[in-house]
Amino acid sequence: MASPKQIILPIVVLVGAVAAAVGFSAMKKPPKEKEEIDTRPIVAIEVIEPVSYTHNVNSYGVVTGKYETELVAQVSGEVLYISDAFVRGGFVRKGDVLAKVDPIDYEASLIEAQASVANAQSALIQEKAQGKVAEREWARITNGTPTELSLRKPQLAQELARLKSAQAKLKRAKRNFERTVIRAPYDALIEGRNIGLGSFVNSGTPLGKIISVETAEIRLPVADKELRFLSNQGQNAEVQINTQLAGETRSWQGKIIRSEGVVDKNSRMTYLVAQIIDPYGLNSQQAPLKFGSYVTANIVGDNAGQVSIIPRHLVDEGKVALLGENRLLKLAPVTILRESGSNAIISTGLNAGDKLITSSLEYPLEGMELALPEDNQNKSQDEDLELDTQLAEKQ
Repeated sequence: MASPKQIILPIVVLVGAVAAAVGFSAMKKPPKEKEEIDTRPIVAIEVIEPVSYTHNVNSYGVVTGKYETELVAQVSGEVLYISDAFVRGGFVRKGDVLAKVDPIDYEASLIEAQASVANAQSALIQEKAQGKVAEREWARITNGTPTELSLRKPQLAQELARLKSAQAKLKRAKRNFERTVIRAPYDALIEGRNIGLGSFVNSGTPLGKIISVETAEIRLPVADKELRFLSNQGQNAEVQINTQLAGETRSWQGKIIRSEGVVDKNSRMTYLVAQIIDPYGLNSQQAPLKFGSYVTANIVGDNAGQVSIIPRHLVDEGKVALLGENRLLKLAPVTILRESGSNAIISTGLNAGDKLITSSLEYPLEGMELALPEDNQNKSQDEDLELDTQLAEKQ
């Protein structure tokens, strides 16, 4: 039979264990409520502002002279004179004397030709007078019809032919005499000279090369897809020419004067020709645009009206992401008028005030909720305010 001690001891242990469990349970803090996490993607936006846009077509080329002339001797002889300006890099005006060939033989030929003309004129006058005498004598002797030989008409025609021949020789002699002086045919830059003082030249001997400085031309390649942005294939379009001069970017204004009318078989480009007036600034104060310079060109095209210009990487399958009402994603279809560099020119699909999303979205879905950076900032400010309030209540 169990003793009272054996009966009471288990009861005491059981009651103590229950009491300890209740005590520990009372000491345990209630679980904190999980903080609500905002999973909305945060995006950056840019407000659309349409602008008036004029198409520009970019190109490049090398500056050349409109005319390049290889001067050659047209008479033979010794070079007696060379102008100081007739050197590589020299500038000459139209009509300036560049060189002279010994004119003595040609001057003598000119004098002989002049004498021949005078003799022919004298012979012709005498023959006309003899013809009149023959006509009067024939009328006095007989009433018959005289022959042309009787009236000395063949002799008159012969003298007239001799006069014309002498006049032709005189013109040739004058021309050859004038050709002993080599003159610039236009305002020019001397590219090279092939003769020296005392040189003997024959007809056809190269004397030098000159380039016209009145106008410069630049061949500008343009892709076929770009031509549609130029009125009348670019004819008469304004063009801005840019290049580096003495370490600075300089610009000149020109005009497209013609299209070469064919597609280059190698580059598949159409070439437009731009013209620059007075490239070396001889008649103005503009900086010289040197021949041989590599330049870039900006051709002014058509006006496209009001368009929106956005980074082209934001267009995905013809749509752009917009921030719609209530912070919901909106995918708007757009029409790309043209891509220019890193930008896309949008003609339709965007309106003034639209909020374009400029940050990337991993999985964009129409209607998904979005957040702006200021939303998180406002939330942080609210939490800080709530914490300050709790601390104030405890104090």
